[in-house]
Amino acid sequence: MSTSIASVPVRSAAQPATRPASVRRDGAVDLVRAVCLTVVVGLHALMVGVSVGPHGPVLENALEEWSFFPAVSWLVQVMPLFFVLGGFSAYGQWKRLKEAGAGYGDYLAGRLSRLLAPALAAIAAAAALLSALALAGVPAGEIAVAGFRLSQPLWFLGVYVLCTAAVPLLVEAHDRRPVASIAALAALALTVDAVRGATGVAAVGFANLLFVWLLVQQLGFWLGSGLLDALARRALSGLAAAALVLAGAGAALGLWSADMYANLNPPATALALLGTAQLAVFVLLRPRLRTAMARPLLASAVGAVNRRAMTVYAWHMLALIPLAGLLLVSGLPLPAPLSAGWWASRPLWLAVVALAVVGLVAVAGRAERGSAPSASRAAVSVPRAAAAVACGAGGVLIVLLAGSAIAGWVTGAALVFAAVRIPRLDRVPEALSR
Repeated sequence: MSTSIASVPVRSAAQPATRPASVRRDGAVDLVRAVCLTVVVGLHALMVGVSVGPHGPVLENALEEWSFFPAVSWLVQVMPLFFVLGGFSAYGQWKRLKEAGAGYGDYLAGRLSRLLAPALAAIAAAAALLSALALAGVPAGEIAVAGFRLSQPLWFLGVYVLCTAAVPLLVEAHDRRPVASIAALAALALTVDAVRGATGVAAVGFANLLFVWLLVQQLGFWLGSGLLDALARRALSGLAAAALVLAGAGAALGLWSADMYANLNPPATALALLGTAQLAVFVLLRPRLRTAMARPLLASAVGAVNRRAMTVYAWHMLALIPLAGLLLVSGLPLPAPLSAGWWASRPLWLAVVALAVVGLVAVAGRAERGSAPSASRAAVSVPRAAAAVACGAGGVLIVLLAGSAIAGWVTGAALVFAAVRIPRLDRVPEALSR
Protein backbone atom coordinates (compact mmCIF):
# COMPACT_ATOMS: atom_id res chain seq x y z
CA MET A 1 0.00 0.00 0.00
CA SER A 2 1.86 3.02 -1.27
CA THR A 3 -0.49 5.77 -0.18
CA SER A 4 0.66 7.88 2.77
CA ILE A 5 -1.37 10.13 5.03
CA ALA A 6 0.26 13.13 3.46
CA SER A 7 -1.16 12.16 0.08
CA VAL A 8 -4.75 12.11 1.32
CA PRO A 9 -6.38 15.33 0.08
CA VAL A 10 -6.79 18.18 2.53
CA ARG A 11 -9.20 20.91 1.53
CA SER A 12 -7.96 24.46 1.85
CA ALA A 13 -9.92 27.01 3.84
CA ALA A 14 -10.77 28.83 0.64
CA GLN A 15 -12.55 25.84 -0.86
CA PRO A 16 -16.28 25.70 -0.26
CA ALA A 17 -17.66 22.76 1.65
CA THR A 18 -20.29 20.91 -0.33
CA ARG A 19 -22.97 18.72 1.14
CA PRO A 20 -22.64 15.02 0.24
CA ALA A 21 -25.05 13.95 -2.45
CA SER A 22 -26.60 11.36 -0.18
CA VAL A 23 -26.28 10.05 3.35
CA ARG A 24 -26.75 6.32 3.52
CA ARG A 25 -28.20 5.01 6.75
CA ASP A 26 -29.07 1.42 7.48
CA GLY A 27 -31.82 0.77 9.98
CA ALA A 28 -30.50 -2.72 10.64
CA VAL A 29 -27.09 -1.32 11.61
CA ASP A 30 -28.71 1.26 13.89
CA LEU A 31 -30.83 -1.40 15.59
CA VAL A 32 -27.97 -3.82 16.21
CA ARG A 33 -25.68 -1.03 17.44
CA ALA A 34 -28.31 -0.03 20.02
CA VAL A 35 -28.78 -3.67 21.08
CA CYS A 36 -25.01 -4.13 21.46
CA LEU A 37 -24.74 -1.06 23.67
CA THR A 38 -27.61 -2.32 25.82
CA VAL A 39 -25.87 -5.68 26.19
CA VAL A 40 -22.61 -4.00 27.27
CA VAL A 41 -24.34 -1.87 29.92
CA GLY A 42 -26.43 -4.79 31.16
CA LEU A 43 -23.42 -7.09 31.38
CA HIS A 44 -21.37 -4.52 33.29
CA ALA A 45 -24.32 -4.12 35.66
CA LEU A 46 -24.41 -7.88 36.25
CA MET A 47 -20.68 -7.88 36.95
CA VAL A 48 -21.20 -5.62 39.97
CA GLY A 49 -20.94 -7.86 43.00
CA VAL A 50 -21.51 -6.11 46.32
CA SER A 51 -21.34 -7.97 49.62
CA VAL A 52 -19.93 -7.74 53.12
CA GLY A 53 -17.15 -10.19 53.95
CA PRO A 54 -15.34 -11.01 57.20
CA HIS A 55 -13.04 -8.01 56.72
CA GLY A 56 -15.62 -5.50 55.53
CA PRO A 57 -17.28 -4.43 52.26
CA VAL A 58 -16.41 -6.34 49.09
CA LEU A 59 -16.79 -4.99 45.55
CA GLU A 60 -15.99 -7.67 42.98
CA ASN A 61 -16.73 -8.98 39.51
CA ALA A 62 -19.72 -11.17 40.30
CA LEU A 63 -19.50 -13.18 37.08
CA GLU A 64 -15.82 -14.03 37.42
CA GLU A 65 -16.52 -17.28 39.28
CA TRP A 66 -19.61 -18.25 37.28
CA SER A 67 -18.79 -21.59 35.67
CA PHE A 68 -21.20 -21.04 32.77
CA PHE A 69 -19.77 -17.66 31.80
CA PRO A 70 -17.16 -18.91 29.28
CA ALA A 71 -19.97 -20.54 27.27
CA VAL A 72 -22.27 -17.52 27.66
CA SER A 73 -19.45 -15.19 26.59
CA TRP A 74 -19.74 -16.47 23.02
CA LEU A 75 -23.22 -14.93 22.93
CA VAL A 76 -22.70 -11.72 24.90
CA GLN A 77 -19.24 -10.71 23.65
CA VAL A 78 -20.43 -7.99 21.26
CA MET A 79 -17.26 -5.89 20.96
CA PRO A 80 -16.29 -7.50 17.64
CA LEU A 81 -19.71 -6.61 16.24
CA PHE A 82 -19.26 -3.05 17.55
CA PHE A 83 -16.04 -2.71 15.57
CA VAL A 84 -17.59 -4.31 12.47
CA LEU A 85 -20.46 -1.81 12.53
CA GLY A 86 -17.98 0.97 13.29
CA GLY A 87 -16.02 -0.03 10.19
CA PHE A 88 -19.22 0.04 8.15
CA SER A 89 -20.02 3.57 9.33
CA ALA A 90 -16.45 4.81 8.94
CA TYR A 91 -16.25 3.46 5.39
CA GLY A 92 -19.39 5.34 4.33
CA GLN A 93 -18.47 8.54 6.15
CA TRP A 94 -14.97 8.74 4.68
CA LYS A 95 -16.34 8.13 1.18
CA ARG A 96 -18.96 10.86 1.58
CA LEU A 97 -16.46 13.36 2.94
CA LYS A 98 -14.06 12.73 0.07
CA GLU A 99 -16.92 13.37 -2.37
CA ALA A 100 -17.64 16.62 -0.51
CA GLY A 101 -14.02 17.75 -0.88
CA ALA A 102 -13.00 17.22 2.74
CA GLY A 103 -9.65 15.76 3.73
CA TYR A 104 -8.01 13.46 6.26
CA GLY A 105 -7.71 16.15 8.94
CA ASP A 106 -11.38 17.05 8.63
CA TYR A 107 -12.37 13.40 8.94
CA LEU A 108 -10.32 12.85 12.08
CA ALA A 109 -11.48 16.09 13.67
CA GLY A 110 -15.12 15.16 13.24
CA ARG A 111 -14.68 11.62 14.50
CA LEU A 112 -12.66 12.73 17.53
CA SER A 113 -15.33 15.26 18.41
CA ARG A 114 -17.99 12.57 18.56
CA LEU A 115 -15.77 10.06 20.37
CA LEU A 116 -13.92 12.17 22.91
CA ALA A 117 -16.25 15.00 23.88
CA PRO A 118 -18.58 12.71 25.92
CA ALA A 119 -15.58 10.87 27.41
CA LEU A 120 -13.87 14.08 28.52
CA ALA A 121 -16.63 15.04 30.92
CA ALA A 122 -16.92 11.46 32.15
CA ILE A 123 -13.18 11.20 32.89
CA ALA A 124 -13.27 14.51 34.76
CA ALA A 125 -16.31 13.34 36.73
CA ALA A 126 -14.57 10.06 37.60
CA ALA A 127 -11.56 12.00 38.90
CA ALA A 128 -13.91 14.08 41.06
CA LEU A 129 -15.69 10.97 42.34
CA LEU A 130 -12.46 9.22 43.32
CA SER A 131 -11.30 12.41 45.07
CA ALA A 132 -14.56 12.59 47.00
CA LEU A 133 -14.22 8.95 48.07
CA ALA A 134 -10.70 9.62 49.33
CA LEU A 135 -11.82 12.71 51.27
CA ALA A 136 -14.71 10.73 52.77
CA GLY A 137 -12.24 8.23 54.22
CA VAL A 138 -13.15 5.27 52.03
CA PRO A 139 -10.41 2.60 52.34
CA ALA A 140 -7.72 2.85 49.67
CA GLY A 141 -8.38 -0.71 48.56
CA GLU A 142 -12.01 0.05 47.76
CA ILE A 143 -11.01 3.24 45.92
CA ALA A 144 -8.54 1.20 43.89
CA VAL A 145 -11.28 -1.25 42.91
CA ALA A 146 -13.63 1.61 42.01
CA GLY A 147 -10.93 3.31 39.93
CA PHE A 148 -10.16 0.09 38.11
CA ARG A 149 -13.83 -0.58 37.35
CA LEU A 150 -14.37 2.99 36.16
CA SER A 151 -11.40 2.80 33.81
CA GLN A 152 -12.16 -0.64 32.33
CA PRO A 153 -14.56 0.41 29.55
CA LEU A 154 -12.18 3.14 28.35
CA TRP A 155 -9.87 0.66 26.59
CA PHE A 156 -12.45 0.64 23.80
CA LEU A 157 -12.18 4.38 23.36
CA GLY A 158 -8.39 4.41 23.13
CA VAL A 159 -8.25 1.59 20.60
CA TYR A 160 -11.15 3.01 18.59
CA VAL A 161 -9.37 6.36 18.28
CA LEU A 162 -6.30 4.63 16.81
CA CYS A 163 -8.40 2.48 14.47
CA THR A 164 -10.24 5.60 13.33
CA ALA A 165 -6.95 7.27 12.45
CA ALA A 166 -6.16 4.35 10.11
CA VAL A 167 -9.51 4.36 8.29
CA PRO A 168 -8.60 6.42 5.17
CA LEU A 169 -5.50 4.37 4.43
CA LEU A 170 -7.16 1.03 5.09
CA VAL A 171 -10.25 1.98 3.09
CA GLU A 172 -8.01 2.59 0.09
CA ALA A 173 -6.28 -0.75 0.70
CA HIS A 174 -9.68 -2.45 0.83
CA ASP A 175 -10.89 -0.77 -2.36
CA ARG A 176 -7.74 -1.84 -4.22
CA ARG A 177 -7.20 -5.33 -2.81
CA PRO A 178 -9.91 -6.39 -0.34
CA VAL A 179 -8.71 -9.96 0.13
CA ALA A 180 -5.01 -9.12 0.42
CA SER A 181 -5.60 -6.29 2.91
CA ILE A 182 -7.69 -8.39 5.28
CA ALA A 183 -5.38 -11.41 4.88
CA ALA A 184 -2.37 -9.29 5.85
CA LEU A 185 -4.03 -8.11 9.05
CA ALA A 186 -5.17 -11.67 9.86
CA ALA A 187 -1.61 -12.96 9.38
CA LEU A 188 -0.23 -10.30 11.72
CA ALA A 189 -2.82 -11.07 14.41
CA LEU A 190 -2.23 -14.82 14.20
CA THR A 191 1.54 -14.32 14.33
CA VAL A 192 1.18 -12.35 17.57
CA ASP A 193 -0.96 -15.14 19.06
CA ALA A 194 1.56 -17.77 18.00
CA VAL A 195 4.54 -15.86 19.41
CA ARG A 196 2.71 -15.21 22.67
CA GLY A 197 1.84 -18.90 22.97
CA ALA A 198 5.36 -20.07 22.10
CA THR A 199 7.17 -17.66 24.41
CA GLY A 200 4.66 -17.48 27.23
CA VAL A 201 5.16 -13.71 27.31
CA ALA A 202 1.67 -12.25 27.70
CA ALA A 203 2.88 -8.72 26.94
CA VAL A 204 3.53 -9.76 23.32
CA GLY A 205 -0.21 -10.16 22.91
CA PHE A 206 -0.87 -6.46 23.39
CA ALA A 207 0.35 -5.83 19.85
CA ASN A 208 -3.05 -7.23 18.92
CA LEU A 209 -4.73 -4.20 20.45
CA LEU A 210 -4.11 -2.85 16.95
CA PHE A 211 -3.93 -5.89 14.66
CA VAL A 212 -7.06 -7.67 15.93
CA TRP A 213 -9.26 -4.58 16.06
CA LEU A 214 -8.01 -3.22 12.73
CA LEU A 215 -8.83 -6.64 11.29
CA VAL A 216 -12.36 -6.56 12.73
CA GLN A 217 -12.83 -2.99 11.51
CA GLN A 218 -11.75 -4.16 8.05
CA LEU A 219 -14.62 -6.66 8.12
CA GLY A 220 -16.92 -3.66 8.35
CA PHE A 221 -15.46 -2.33 5.11
CA TRP A 222 -16.65 -5.50 3.39
CA LEU A 223 -20.13 -4.74 4.69
CA GLY A 224 -19.93 -1.06 3.75
CA SER A 225 -18.64 -1.66 0.24
CA GLY A 226 -21.39 -4.18 -0.53
CA LEU A 227 -19.04 -7.09 -1.26
CA LEU A 228 -21.13 -9.40 0.91
CA ASP A 229 -24.48 -8.53 -0.65
CA ALA A 230 -24.19 -11.12 -3.43
CA LEU A 231 -23.42 -14.05 -1.11
CA ALA A 232 -26.09 -16.72 -0.90
CA ARG A 233 -27.64 -17.61 2.44
CA ARG A 234 -25.89 -20.98 2.36
CA ALA A 235 -22.52 -19.29 1.88
CA LEU A 236 -23.15 -16.89 4.76
CA SER A 237 -24.25 -19.72 7.04
CA GLY A 238 -21.14 -21.67 6.08
CA LEU A 239 -18.94 -18.65 6.77
CA ALA A 240 -20.43 -18.23 10.25
CA ALA A 241 -20.06 -21.92 11.05
CA ALA A 242 -16.47 -22.08 9.77
CA ALA A 243 -15.45 -19.04 11.80
CA LEU A 244 -16.91 -20.49 14.99
CA VAL A 245 -15.28 -23.88 14.37
CA LEU A 246 -11.90 -22.22 13.86
CA ALA A 247 -12.37 -20.16 17.03
CA GLY A 248 -13.23 -23.30 18.97
CA ALA A 249 -10.28 -25.19 17.50
CA GLY A 250 -7.90 -22.40 18.49
CA ALA A 251 -9.21 -22.56 22.05
CA ALA A 252 -8.78 -26.34 22.11
CA LEU A 253 -5.19 -25.97 20.88
CA GLY A 254 -4.40 -23.37 23.53
CA LEU A 255 -3.93 -20.43 21.14
CA TRP A 256 -6.50 -18.47 23.11
CA SER A 257 -9.07 -18.89 25.87
CA ALA A 258 -12.51 -20.44 25.50
CA ASP A 259 -13.79 -17.38 27.40
CA MET A 260 -14.36 -14.61 24.87
CA TYR A 261 -14.03 -11.96 27.57
CA ALA A 262 -10.68 -13.35 28.70
CA ASN A 263 -9.63 -12.97 25.06
CA LEU A 264 -9.97 -9.19 25.38
CA ASN A 265 -6.88 -8.82 27.52
CA PRO A 266 -4.70 -9.18 25.55
CA PRO A 267 -6.83 -9.39 22.40
CA ALA A 268 -6.75 -12.68 20.52
CA THR A 269 -7.59 -13.52 16.91
CA ALA A 270 -10.55 -15.47 18.29
CA LEU A 271 -12.35 -12.13 18.54
CA ALA A 272 -11.91 -11.57 14.79
CA LEU A 273 -13.30 -15.03 14.10
CA LEU A 274 -16.25 -14.32 16.40
CA GLY A 275 -16.71 -10.99 14.59
CA THR A 276 -16.74 -12.82 11.24
CA ALA A 277 -19.51 -15.10 12.48
CA GLN A 278 -21.44 -12.15 13.87
CA LEU A 279 -21.09 -10.30 10.56
CA ALA A 280 -22.40 -13.28 8.59
CA VAL A 281 -25.38 -13.68 10.92
CA PHE A 282 -26.07 -9.95 10.71
CA VAL A 283 -26.16 -10.06 6.89
CA LEU A 284 -28.52 -13.05 7.07
CA LEU A 285 -30.89 -11.22 9.43
CA ARG A 286 -30.54 -7.80 7.81
CA PRO A 287 -33.85 -7.86 5.86
CA ARG A 288 -35.82 -8.80 8.98
CA LEU A 289 -34.04 -6.19 11.06
CA ARG A 290 -34.88 -3.52 8.49
CA THR A 291 -38.51 -4.61 8.58
CA ALA A 292 -38.52 -4.35 12.36
CA MET A 293 -37.12 -0.82 12.14
CA ALA A 294 -40.17 0.19 10.10
CA ARG A 295 -42.10 0.26 13.40
CA PRO A 296 -42.13 3.88 14.57
CA LEU A 297 -41.88 3.09 18.29
CA LEU A 298 -38.83 0.86 17.86
CA ALA A 299 -37.19 3.29 15.44
CA SER A 300 -37.71 6.13 17.92
CA ALA A 301 -36.18 4.14 20.79
CA VAL A 302 -33.21 3.05 18.67
CA GLY A 303 -32.65 6.62 17.49
CA ALA A 304 -32.66 7.90 21.08
CA VAL A 305 -30.04 5.34 22.13
CA ASN A 306 -27.79 5.93 19.14
CA ARG A 307 -27.89 9.72 19.44
CA ARG A 308 -26.26 9.39 22.86
CA ALA A 309 -24.37 6.13 22.33
CA MET A 310 -20.94 7.46 23.34
CA THR A 311 -22.45 9.32 26.29
CA VAL A 312 -24.06 6.10 27.52
CA TYR A 313 -20.82 4.19 27.08
CA ALA A 314 -18.66 6.83 28.75
CA TRP A 315 -21.00 7.48 31.70
CA HIS A 316 -22.66 4.18 32.59
CA MET A 317 -19.90 3.10 34.99
CA LEU A 318 -20.34 6.41 36.80
CA ALA A 319 -23.88 5.28 37.53
CA LEU A 320 -22.89 1.75 38.54
CA ILE A 321 -20.12 2.56 41.04
CA PRO A 322 -22.13 5.05 43.14
CA LEU A 323 -25.09 2.66 43.12
CA ALA A 324 -22.81 -0.10 44.40
CA GLY A 325 -21.59 2.25 47.12
CA LEU A 326 -25.16 3.08 48.14
CA LEU A 327 -25.90 -0.62 48.48
CA LEU A 328 -22.94 -1.04 50.82
CA VAL A 329 -24.12 1.71 53.17
CA SER A 330 -27.85 1.05 52.83
CA GLY A 331 -28.07 -1.64 55.49
CA LEU A 332 -30.07 -3.84 53.12
CA PRO A 333 -29.37 -7.58 53.09
CA LEU A 334 -26.78 -8.29 50.41
CA PRO A 335 -26.99 -11.84 49.04
CA ALA A 336 -23.72 -13.47 48.02
CA PRO A 337 -22.99 -13.04 44.29
CA LEU A 338 -24.30 -15.92 42.16
CA SER A 339 -26.53 -17.22 44.96
CA ALA A 340 -30.21 -17.86 44.27
CA GLY A 341 -31.14 -14.70 46.18
CA TRP A 342 -28.63 -12.68 44.16
CA TRP A 343 -30.04 -13.86 40.83
CA ALA A 344 -33.59 -13.21 42.04
CA SER A 345 -32.66 -9.60 42.83
CA ARG A 346 -31.02 -8.93 39.44
CA PRO A 347 -34.18 -7.78 37.59
CA LEU A 348 -34.74 -5.04 40.18
CA TRP A 349 -31.04 -4.14 40.12
CA LEU A 350 -31.04 -3.87 36.31
CA ALA A 351 -34.16 -1.67 36.42
CA VAL A 352 -32.51 0.69 38.93
CA VAL A 353 -29.34 0.81 36.84
CA ALA A 354 -31.36 1.61 33.70
CA LEU A 355 -33.11 4.52 35.42
CA ALA A 356 -29.82 5.84 36.80
CA VAL A 357 -28.07 5.64 33.42
CA VAL A 358 -30.96 7.33 31.62
CA GLY A 359 -31.00 10.16 34.17
CA LEU A 360 -27.24 10.62 34.13
CA VAL A 361 -27.10 10.59 30.33
CA ALA A 362 -29.92 13.13 30.13
CA VAL A 363 -27.94 15.54 32.29
CA ALA A 364 -24.64 14.88 30.51
CA GLY A 365 -26.36 15.14 27.14
CA ARG A 366 -27.67 18.60 27.93
CA ALA A 367 -24.18 19.75 28.80
CA GLU A 368 -22.85 18.33 25.53
CA ARG A 369 -25.50 20.16 23.51
CA GLY A 370 -24.64 23.38 25.27
CA SER A 371 -20.99 23.06 24.33
CA ALA A 372 -21.50 21.78 20.78
CA PRO A 373 -19.06 23.27 18.27
CA SER A 374 -20.36 25.65 15.65
CA ALA A 375 -20.02 24.81 11.98
CA SER A 376 -17.43 26.41 9.77
CA ARG A 377 -15.78 25.86 6.44
CA ALA A 378 -12.19 25.99 7.66
CA ALA A 379 -10.15 22.85 7.09
CA VAL A 380 -8.23 20.94 9.78
CA SER A 381 -4.60 20.21 8.98
CA VAL A 382 -3.26 16.66 9.06
CA PRO A 383 -0.55 17.42 11.70
CA ARG A 384 -3.11 19.04 13.98
CA ALA A 385 -5.49 16.09 13.66
CA ALA A 386 -2.64 13.60 14.20
CA ALA A 387 -1.60 15.44 17.37
CA ALA A 388 -5.19 15.22 18.58
CA VAL A 389 -5.19 11.45 17.99
CA ALA A 390 -1.95 11.09 19.98
CA CYS A 391 -3.35 13.14 22.87
CA GLY A 392 -6.66 11.28 22.88
CA ALA A 393 -5.16 7.78 22.81
CA GLY A 394 -2.41 8.81 25.25
CA GLY A 395 -4.89 10.30 27.69
CA VAL A 396 -6.97 7.13 27.73
CA LEU A 397 -3.84 5.00 28.17
CA ILE A 398 -2.78 7.03 31.19
CA VAL A 399 -6.21 6.61 32.76
CA LEU A 400 -6.07 2.84 32.18
CA LEU A 401 -2.63 2.64 33.79
CA ALA A 402 -3.53 5.04 36.60
CA GLY A 403 -6.23 2.89 38.17
CA SER A 404 -7.10 4.72 41.38
CA ALA A 405 -4.35 7.35 41.12
CA ILE A 406 -6.28 10.61 40.96
CA ALA A 407 -3.33 12.42 39.41
CA GLY A 408 -3.44 9.96 36.51
CA TRP A 409 -7.12 10.64 35.92
CA VAL A 410 -6.51 14.39 35.97
CA THR A 411 -3.62 14.04 33.53
CA GLY A 412 -5.71 11.84 31.27
CA ALA A 413 -8.55 14.37 31.32
CA ALA A 414 -6.12 17.15 30.37
CA LEU A 415 -4.82 15.17 27.39
CA VAL A 416 -8.32 14.28 26.20
CA PHE A 417 -9.27 17.96 26.53
CA ALA A 418 -6.28 18.81 24.35
CA ALA A 419 -7.40 16.20 21.82
CA VAL A 420 -10.82 17.84 21.60
CA ARG A 421 -9.44 21.37 21.31
CA ILE A 422 -6.36 20.90 19.11
CA PRO A 423 -8.29 20.50 15.85
CA ARG A 424 -10.30 23.66 16.68
CA LEU A 425 -13.47 21.68 16.37
CA ASP A 426 -15.59 24.84 16.45
CA ARG A 427 -14.41 25.24 12.85
CA VAL A 428 -15.15 21.72 11.60
CA PRO A 429 -17.14 21.71 8.34
CA GLU A 430 -20.87 21.15 8.67
CA ALA A 431 -20.66 17.96 6.59
CA LEU A 432 -18.78 16.28 9.46
CA SER A 433 -21.74 16.43 11.80
CA ARG A 434 -23.87 14.29 9.55
